[in-house]
Amino acid sequence: MDEPLSIVLFSGTDDRLTAASVFAAGAAVLGRPVRILLQYWGLEAFRADRIATQRGLSTDADAQGAPLFRAAQAAGQVDWAETLRQSRELGEVEIHACAQSMDVLKLQSTDLDPMVDGVEGIAGFLAAAGSGQLIFL
Repeated sequence: MDEPLSIVLFSGTDDRLTAASVFAAGAAVLGRPVRILLQYWGLEAFRADRIATQRGLSTDADAQGAPLFRAAQAAGQVDWAETLRQSRELGEVEIHACAQSMDVLKLQSTDLDPMVDGVEGIAGFLAAAGSGQLIFL
C-alpha cells in the first residue's frame, strides 16, 4: 500500500481550499490514502453554517487572481467542498479537526460539517502520516 498523502490545511481561502481538495481527489484516484488536518482558518471553513460561504483568495492572488478564479467557477469548476465530498467517494480520505484549533476557536464537533470525521491531535496526525508526503496549505 502506498504511504498516505497528509495535508495540513491551515488556510481558509477559496484558492487554497481548492488546492487541498484537488490534491486529495488526485491521490484518492491513484488509490493513496489521504489524511487532512484542519487547523485554524482551514478549520473555520468547515463550520457547518459557513461551508458554502465564499472565502476570498489568498494574498498571493494579485488583482488578476479573482477574475481568473471566478472564470473557472463560471466554466463549471466544482467548488472545493464538493470536490472533497467526491474524493471521499473515490477513495480513502479522512478529514480531522485539530484538537488545539478546536479549543482556540471554541468549536464543538457539532459545529462542523458532517464530512469532518473527528478531532485529532498533532502527534496522532504525524504518527499516521508515517514517511508519506506532507503538504502544508
